[in-house]
Amino acid sequence: MVRTLFFLGIIVSASGLVGPPFALALGLVYGLTTVHEFHSESRGLSRFLLQAAVVCLGFGMNLKEVVHAGRSGFVYTAISITLVLGLGILLGKLLRVGKTQSLLISCGTAICGGSAIAAMAPVVEADDEEMAVSLGTVFVLNSVALLLFPLIGWRLHLTQTQFGLWAALAIHDTSSVVGAGAKYGNLALAVATTLKLARALWIVPLTLATAMAKKSKAKIHWPWFIVYFCLAAVVATYLPRYVPQSALTLASLSRLGKAALTVVLFLIGTGITRNTLREVGLRPMVQGIALWVVIASLSLWAIHAGWIAL
Repeated sequence: MVRTLFFLGIIVSASGLVGPPFALALGLVYGLTTVHEFHSESRGLSRFLLQAAVVCLGFGMNLKEVVHAGRSGFVYTAISITLVLGLGILLGKLLRVGKTQSLLISCGTAICGGSAIAAMAPVVEADDEEMAVSLGTVFVLNSVALLLFPLIGWRLHLTQTQFGLWAALAIHDTSSVVGAGAKYGNLALAVATTLKLARALWIVPLTLATAMAKKSKAKIHWPWFIVYFCLAAVVATYLPRYVPQSALTLASLSRLGKAALTVVLFLIGTGITRNTLREVGLRPMVQGIALWVVIASLSLWAIHAGWIAL
């Protein structure tokens, strides 16, 4: 019965009958009320599907919009990452969170959630418990953000560009950023995805710098899927000019990406179990929430006031 519900959830999420927030909610209900038999398999599958979904979404993007958003958001991203890392480490010290856990939570919040944590963990020699606590903190807050951010955006009458910028700056994981953007609108999706992927590129210099500081020989995980996303945007921009019939295929690939993303969010939801919540503990969760609330509030205020704009 439990296995049947799991596969049924995947089918419903992929069908297009439900949106990303509802798929995440289904996953949360499954994870919190059942014993997840495919926990490790789900994590690997969701990572692969997320990267494939992002590449497919690139086939629905315009290269000029991608370049403009990435170039315009570079300064905001750099400032945001520096601020989050500094504030996160300070909060970790004040709350007496373990040094490694604090750094991983700060990196996950500053750059791109679980991907940043997975890249940094071997460099800082994090053990399984430190990884579980950091990932659990980020995943729980991701779930809240995906459900909450669109409601706040509509309440404050944010434009799609404003919302996409806010989601990219203030939501941890790429999956939740893209899911929130898709819920808000096509332009919000384009802005949020582009800026978030540009932000994710900071994994590389941060990981390299940390490895050099610690003299670590751990293997660096390069986010190649971001390059493939950019190539997909190039194809989507120029191929229809020479092969008009390709427009339908490109649109189908973009829709396939949205369907895959919805499945990813269901799988992420199933990974948040009662054990996950117990493992996180109070202090790391307080650090994660405090850091996230400060960054989300400051960035929203700056965007709404017109201080940050594309």
